[in-house]
Amino acid sequence: MIKNYSDTLFDEMKLLAKFPTHSQLEGIKIHHDAAPAVINAAKSLFDKGLTSLPDGGYLTDSGIETVDHLHRVLATLG
Repeated sequence: MIKNYSDTLFDEMKLLAKFPTHSQLEGIKIHHDAAPAVINAAKSLFDKGLTSLPDGGYLTDSGIETVDHLHRVLATLG
């Protein structure tokens, strides 16, 4: 069965891939004038407990684990 994935999911993945992974002391800030899809993705990641703030912030422990998995998938496919 083929699952249809939402554009929102891919927006979240793209945003997660932009987080720095070499230090937990670095995060990202999504500005109010960013594209609506980016703003919505940031809020969704926060709601899922993957980031510390609705406009980016830092990755939580779950976020770090998720980004690690994402990078493995991207490395395999890339």
